Amino acid sequence: MSRKGMGSSMDEQSAFVAPSHLLSPSDPDNPMNWPTHRRIYVSAASWAFGFTIAFGLTAYTAGIPEVVEEFDVTMTEAILGMSLYLWGIVFAPIYTPHLSERYGRSIIYLVSTFTFAFFTLGVAEAKNFATVAICRFFAGLTGGPCLVLIEGTFADIWSADLTNTYYAFLGLSSYLGAAAGPIIGGFVVAARGWRWTQWVTMVFACASLLFGLGMNETYGREIPRRRNRYQGRPPPKQPPAESGVTLSQMVRITVITPLVMAVTEPVVIMCTIMLGFSFAVIFQWFITVPVVLMGVYGFTLQQAGLAFFAAVGGALLAALTAIMIEQLLYRRISKNGHSMLMNIEYRLIPSMIGVFMIPGSLFWIGFTADPSIHYLSPILGTTLYVWGNLMIVISMITYLFDAYPPAGTLSALTLQACLRLALAGFLPLVILTMFTDLTGKWALSIFGFISIPLIAIPFILFKFGARMRMRSKYSAGRMVVPVPSQEQHEPMMRDVELETRHSTAYEGAGPMV
Repeated sequence: MSRKGMGSSMDEQSAFVAPSHLLSPSDPDNPMNWPTHRRIYVSAASWAFGFTIAFGLTAYTAGIPEVVEEFDVTMTEAILGMSLYLWGIVFAPIYTPHLSERYGRSIIYLVSTFTFAFFTLGVAEAKNFATVAICRFFAGLTGGPCLVLIEGTFADIWSADLTNTYYAFLGLSSYLGAAAGPIIGGFVVAARGWRWTQWVTMVFACASLLFGLGMNETYGREIPRRRNRYQGRPPPKQPPAESGVTLSQMVRITVITPLVMAVTEPVVIMCTIMLGFSFAVIFQWFITVPVVLMGVYGFTLQQAGLAFFAAVGGALLAALTAIMIEQLLYRRISKNGHSMLMNIEYRLIPSMIGVFMIPGSLFWIGFTADPSIHYLSPILGTTLYVWGNLMIVISMITYLFDAYPPAGTLSALTLQACLRLALAGFLPLVILTMFTDLTGKWALSIFGFISIPLIAIPFILFKFGARMRMRSKYSAGRMVVPVPSQEQHEPMMRDVELETRHSTAYEGAGPMV
C-alpha cells in the first residue's frame, strides 16, 4: 500500500491493518471484482440459507397447541422447542469463524443446511417430546452458521460504503423468514398438523441447498488456498487469523475475551444491553400475538398468522430507512473528504430514530389490545415496533462492526450475539405467565418502561463513543483518522477495507434473527 503523501495518518492506520493480505484490489479472484450478477447471486444464495433457518425457528410456534395436546406437556414446555432452537444458535458465533478459517464459507453453508435438514426430519418424526426438544436444539446448533456466515459473505463482496445497505438486506432476510414461519405455519397446521411445519421447513432447506450449489467461495484466505491447490502449488503463507486456528485460541477469542469486554468496554456493554432487550422482546411476539388475537379477538390460527404481515411491513420500512440514511447522509460525509470508517458514530443515526419507536409501540399495543378497540390497532403497533427494532439492530451492529477492527471485532460481536440470542430464548418461556399474572397491558407496559432509559444509549455513544474507543485496548480508537484529500482517500480506504476484512475469518455480528 502506498504511503506517499499520507504522513502520520497513514502510519497510524497501519497499526490496525493486517500485515498483508493475499487478495489485492486488482486480483480478478477478489470477490469485490466479480461481475455484478455473480455477486448478486452469491448474496441471494446466502440470503436464502438465512431465510430458511429463520423460518425454521418460528414455523414451529404455529404448532405449539398441537404439540401440547399430542405429547401431554405444558405450554411452557412446548415453547421450549423454540427456546432450545435459539440456544443452539447461541453457539454458532463461537465456533463458525474457526470452521470458516479452515474450510472457507461456501462448504459450511451446504453442510450446515444439510445437517439442519436432518435434525428437522428428527422433529417431524419424533415419537416423544424429548426427541422434539433434542432435535430442535441441534437444528439450531447446526443451522446457526448460515445466519453467521451471511454477514461475512456480504462483507466479502460489497464495499464498506454499502455496509448499512447489505446489513439492511441480511436483516430483512432473517426478519422475513421469521415472519413467514407463523404465516405459512398457520395454514399448514390447520390443513395437515404441526409435523408438516417441519416438512415444509425441510422443503425450504432442500430448495436453498439446490440454489446455493453454484456459490463461489468468497473468503479472502480460502480463495488463494484453493487456487494454489488447483495449480498444484503449496499452500500460500498467510498472516495469523484474528479468529485463531487452535482450540486455545478459539476459547480465548470467542469466550474469554468477550467476557472481559463485557465488564471493561463501555461501548460493547451499552450495545449489548440495547440489542439484548430488543431481541428478547421481539421474539415474545411469536408467542403472544396468536394468544392475544385468538383470545381477545377470536381469530383463527390462520388469521393470527396473517397478522405477522405487519412485521413484514415493519422490516421493509426499517430496511428502506437504513438504506436512505446511508445514501443521503453517509455519501455526503464521504464527499467532504471522510469515510464512514472514520466517522463511525454516524452509523448510530438509525438507532437514534428507532429507540423512540420502541416504548411508543409497546404502550400502544398494550393499551389497545382490547375487544372494544379494532384489532388493527395492536397489529399496526407491531409494525412500528419491528420498524424501530430492526433499525436499532442494523445501526448498532454496523457500528460495532467498524468500531473494533481487527483485534476486538470478533470478540465484541460474539458477546452481543450470544447474549441477545440467549435472552431471546428465555423471555418466551415466562411471557405467558406475565400475561396471566399482570395482563397483557401491564406486561407490555413493563417492557415499555424499561425501554425508556435505554433511549439514551445511542445518543451517549454518538456523543462520547469516539472517546470511549480511544481508551480501548482493542484498537477501537484507531479508526478516527482524518484523510488529507478525496483523491488520496479513495484508493487508501479501498486497500484498508480489503486488508482488514480479508485478514480474519470474522463472519459478522452473529445471527440477526
